[in-house]
Amino acid sequence: MEIVYFVLLNGLGHLAFVGARMTTSLFALRLGGSELTVGLLMALFALLPMLLSVGAGRLIDRVGPRRPLLFSFFILMIGTALPFAAPSLATLYFSCTLIGTAFMMIHIAMNSVFGAYGSPEQRAVNFAWLALGFSISNSIGPLVAGFAIDLFGHAEAMVMLAAFPLAAIFLLWMRTRPLPRPEPVAASRRSGVLDLLRIPQMRSTFIVSVLLAMGWDLYTFLMPLYGARLGFAATTIGVIMSTFAVATFAVRLVMPLMVKRLRQWLVITSAMAIASAAYSMFPFVSSVVPLMALSFVLGIGLGCAQPIIMSLLYEASPPGRQGEAVGVRTSLLNGSHTLIPLASGALSAAAGMAPAFWLLALFLLAGAWFARQRIK
Repeated sequence: MEIVYFVLLNGLGHLAFVGARMTTSLFALRLGGSELTVGLLMALFALLPMLLSVGAGRLIDRVGPRRPLLFSFFILMIGTALPFAAPSLATLYFSCTLIGTAFMMIHIAMNSVFGAYGSPEQRAVNFAWLALGFSISNSIGPLVAGFAIDLFGHAEAMVMLAAFPLAAIFLLWMRTRPLPRPEPVAASRRSGVLDLLRIPQMRSTFIVSVLLAMGWDLYTFLMPLYGARLGFAATTIGVIMSTFAVATFAVRLVMPLMVKRLRQWLVITSAMAIASAAYSMFPFVSSVVPLMALSFVLGIGLGCAQPIIMSLLYEASPPGRQGEAVGVRTSLLNGSHTLIPLASGALSAAAGMAPAFWLLALFLLAGAWFARQRIK
């Protein structure tokens, strides 16, 4: 049952984060913001995490995950509630920064917990359970946000999302046993980030992580914009996005059983190829059912790779530096998440949505070729 506790703890934070991203996009458009404004807001979710992730990983390696998690869940609760107290674009800029930074710390700390829990032989299975939990919260988040927006309003939806990190604080506060953590390493034995990048397996894992996360996170950015352009209600957009999440849940449901039998780089290659094909088709469909079908295919592709990526990263990390390695990965991901929404927002505002979808498909196709070279 302990693994269920960890999945629930992570899922409560992720649900608030996912719901806030969707709600922020639609709230900004409702307040008169442009697609470029939405791109800037999405970039702010990643700006401070890009700069602080490595330091956050080192902190978690040093002090353990409990105190950083308590603090981060509290900041996440404040960030999601702020737009209710002061509904304006200026508040959304501040709120996005708080939410993104808080969830960055939660993400790194929970990866450390899952990696340290159980034996090394269980690690890939543990990360498969973590990925399954992400799929559940990714399914519920857009639905909660969409229904709350349509029933109560955008600001009210944000404050409702604050209830999830509050529940996580309660669960964590009630736990008396320490959370699992890797064995700490003395500061004198640590070396710089560049040493991590010199490890070939880690370097390759970082590259495919960035490309896969780009495919995942830009879906949460592009789909609300595309749905709004097509005139869909917030609930409809939430249902479409939840179809993506249901697909990730479906594929990850079998991952704990299959992960030890799969060739890791073959799965990553297939995931990128499927995602590339799905993205290339989005501009050609404009009704709900085909968009749900494409979202489902995209979710199958991207959903199967995440537990394998995290297992590869943890295995390649030097002892006692697992949190730092996750921090480096998170920093790289957030660097792309800061720049790409801005570029995608500007591109879609100037040339329409199709070029943004096709450019992303091209990046993922290149990633599939890169991963294929590493199949043994």
